[in-house]
This record gives sequence, structure tokens and C-alpha cells, in this order.
Amino acid sequence: MFDELSEKLDSALGRFRQRGVLTEPMIKDGLREIRRILLEADVHFGVTRDFLKRVQERATGEAVVKSVSPGEQVVKIVHDELAALLGDEEASLAWASKPPTVFMVVGLQGSGKTTTVGKLARRLKREGREVLLAACDLQRPAAVEQLRTLGERVGVPVHEGTVGGDPVATARDALERAREDSRSVLIVDTAGRLQIDEPLMEELGRIKAEVEPQEILLVADAMTGQEAVRIAQGFDEALEITGVALTKMDGDARGGAALSIRGVTGRPIKFVGTGEGLDDLDLADPERLAGRILQKGDVVGLVERAQRAVDQDAQEELQKRVMGQGKFTLEDFLVALQQVQKMGPLDQLMKLIPGMGKKLPTAGADPKKMKHTEAIILSMTREERRRPDILNGSRRARIARGSGRPVSEVNRLLKQYREMEKMMKQMRKMGTSGGGSPNMNFPGLTLR
Repeated sequence: MFDELSEKLDSALGRFRQRGVLTEPMIKDGLREIRRILLEADVHFGVTRDFLKRVQERATGEAVVKSVSPGEQVVKIVHDELAALLGDEEASLAWASKPPTVFMVVGLQGSGKTTTVGKLARRLKREGREVLLAACDLQRPAAVEQLRTLGERVGVPVHEGTVGGDPVATARDALERAREDSRSVLIVDTAGRLQIDEPLMEELGRIKAEVEPQEILLVADAMTGQEAVRIAQGFDEALEITGVALTKMDGDARGGAALSIRGVTGRPIKFVGTGEGLDDLDLADPERLAGRILQKGDVVGLVERAQRAVDQDAQEELQKRVMGQGKFTLEDFLVALQQVQKMGPLDQLMKLIPGMGKKLPTAGADPKKMKHTEAIILSMTREERRRPDILNGSRRARIARGSGRPVSEVNRLLKQYREMEKMMKQMRKMGTSGGGSPNMNFPGLTLR
């Protein structure tokens, strides 16, 4: 997310950090470079102009000139203004005083609309809410089938309309069903088009009038850049959207849409899609997003990923066995590895740790290596995973053939395992001497 924009901004702001004294011409020269970077990232020119005007006014003020570290002050100003550009504060969701709360999700075909409906359902269910999905995209049979599949994966029911039928009647029936079943949330998946057209907007307007949604969320593809801003304007004029969910922020998006939508439409970004998994939907917190853009990390985001991905029962069992019984096998190693993988690509995780994105060698690691390690361990028998000492040359050769990896990788894995085993024993001694067991996590699996 924002990788290219982040690197270029960090380089430009680095020139400010290096100077002990900043003059007004220096600031203007640096801001010209930032202007070029923002425009190349497809940020709306009007938004860019206003942003830099505010930064310049604050950066040339007396507080910065007299600061002990004027460069860092300028960086802070840029951070604060980026957060303001994204919305000042985290946009909250509107809830009905009497259930069900209705979320109407709109967007063009191919934007990731139906997938976002599934992700939103997963997120709300995780919060303890009873969710019902309504399949109101009745023009394409595949859309109904896709929502049905997502509903099964998330574990929430789907109210389906008849393909080619009336989407307004389907939405009305879904709302009635949500009330009868005491569902706290109804999420309405609507039809999309390849582009905005009048029949689409009329249909969406009738659904809006029928179900009176508390939230109308536009799903916009971040990779379309300024086109996403234009689409947001069109939907807002027709429906008065309440917020935006930006998808495909984990791809090659240059970041311009994220920085432009609120400035142009006045509507907040409420969610950001960061991957293809059903858990990859983050709340769009402006402060945290600004921190990511300026490579300051996002510790809260890292903790949230861990909470979503880590199996607490497996973690507690692993801690009990290692710290209590002094055992650490390759089966335990595999559990730790799989828990880390669930949190996402290692290079993405490192970027969430302040100052670590560029420093750790894992930041540039090939994510396939974790899969290779997993394949090696899974090619072992249960006895071999529990008693690695029996792995002689012939067994290692068989494991290499079974996993499709060279024997050298098998040997390297075993060496890494022994190093971690030693560390576990040291941790256990420290815990025993201190009268308790330290908390044990495994985020540092090194893949060289």
C-alpha cells in the first residue's frame, strides 16, 4: 500500500531532515518536489495545490524557523496535513436506533463490490453482530452465486432474488426477513455496470427509498486513480453516499485516489481493502494511513492483524508445551510458521513496525520461502517432526524429494530449528528463575 508514493516522499522529506537550518527558499524548493511526487501519484491537482498551500503556510511560520529540528517539524506538518486530507479522524459507521441497520453497497463492475460485501459481513460478524446479506444484483447470475459462496464462507445467510427479477422487491423482502429473524445488520449488494448510467442510478435510487439505509458505501478501485474520484462524484451526486471503501490498495495503486476522494467529494474513506482474503478489510484511520505513507509504521494495524489471524488456543497450547514442559518440536515450529503466514506477507508486516521496513532482511524476503519451509516440514513423518534428531542423510534426501526442495534447504531448516530450540530453552530458564512464564510469540522466523 502506497509503496511508490511512500519511498518518493521519504526521499524528498529526507532533504528537510538533513538540514540544521531551513530558509523559506529551501522550503519552497522542497515543496515543489513534493508537488511533483503527488501529481505523479495521480493526486487531484486541486487537492495537491490546497495541500501544499497549507503546508507552506505552516512550514514558514515562526514555530518552525525557531525549532531545534526544523526538518522534523516540517515532516510532522506534512504528516498532520496528510491525515487532514484523509479525513482528520476515523469515520464511524452510522447505526439505526432500532435494528436492523442497513448498509447499501454500490459500485461499478470489477471494483470488488461483492467481495467487499463479504469482507464487511465477516468484520461485523467478528464484532458479534447478526448479519443478513441481500443479493440484489439480479442482472448477472454469477453475482448471486458469488454472494452465496461468500455467505457460506463467512457463515451468514443470503437472501436471494430471482435472476432477472425486481431488485427493489428483493431488497424490501430482505429487510422484512432481517426484522423477522432479529438480524442486527442487513447488507444490500446492488447491481454494477461497466460505467455510470441513468438506469443504474434510477434502480439504486429506488432501492435506497425502499430500505432507507443508514450507510451507502461506494466501493472504488484504487488502481483507477482519478477515474475513481470521478466515479465517486457521480455516485455521490445521485445517491449522497456516506463513505467510500477503497479496494486493491495492496496492488499497484499509486495512492492518488485515497488522497483525492475526500478532498473532491467531501465523503470520508471508511474502509481500505488490503488483500484478497476475507479478513483484509481495514478501517481507514487517517492518522494511521498518514503514518504508513510516511513510513512511520502502524503498530495498531499490526496488533489488529495478529488478533484476527492468530489462533489463541493453539498459541496457548504451544506456550504451555514449550514453557511448561520444555518441549519444542518441528510440529511446534510449523504451528508458529503458519500463524505468521496468516497475518500476511512478511514484507507487509515489517512495514507496520516503525522504522523497520527498510532495516530487516525479511522486508525483501520472497514469501515463497515460507511455503517452501512449510512443504519441507509437511514432507516429514510425524515421528520425524517430533524427533528431528533421527533425521539422517537418507531421510533428509527423501524429505527433499517429497517437498521438491534441495537437501541444502532441509539442512538449513534443521539448523534454524536448533537455534530456535536453544532460544526456547533459554526463555524457559528465564521464566522459571523469575517465577513465571514470559509471553511467547513467534513473529521473528528468519528466512535466509
